[in-house]
Amino acid sequence: MRSTLAHLTDAELAPMMAAGDLHAFEALYERLQANVYRFALRMSGSASIAEDVTQDVFIALMRDAHQYDPARGSVSTYLYGMTRNRVLRRLERDRAFVAMPEADDDEGYTDERMIAADDPLADLTRNEVIEAVRQAILALPPHYREVVILCNLHEMNYEEAAAVIGCAIGTVRSRLHRARDLLTKRLQTVADVKPAPNKLIPARCVL
Repeated sequence: MRSTLAHLTDAELAPMMAAGDLHAFEALYERLQANVYRFALRMSGSASIAEDVTQDVFIALMRDAHQYDPARGSVSTYLYGMTRNRVLRRLERDRAFVAMPEADDDEGYTDERMIAADDPLADLTRNEVIEAVRQAILALPPHYREVVILCNLHEMNYEEAAAVIGCAIGTVRSRLHRARDLLTKRLQTVADVKPAPNKLIPARCVL
């Protein structure tokens, strides 16, 4: 049954799910779960938080599907918004970031969208670069971190990111500009002081 729904868009599946079609929910879950998980992981730096939040988001989607309003954005934007709010609440509650998981907890994704050819980290190894970028993003204040993750890593435009965050498009633009400045300075510092070999992570990782 799910395969017969593969041609339907998220917007077409949403009302079917709201009407109680379990197959429509499963199709949306299979299509969107990985991105929701990666967003939660990049925001929190914790696999356990990302797993809990992802599960909670899809339970909420199934339970409260009627609350989704297509006029306010896509299904994925709706899910990203729920994910953002839940991650920020968890981080506020925990008051600390948990170390990023190693490769055993991921699915082999390697994201190098933040690594430019003329990056100040050019002399470091690939593993060091990935780790440095990931840690630099995690070190950003949440309101800067989220715009980098949404716009650079999840390739959203300003309008989509603003819908997720619930702010003006101009706010996204200004925050992203400031976040990139902070990242450049942070990565330049890392390039000047290479980490010890035992600090490196495996090649397969998730930013």
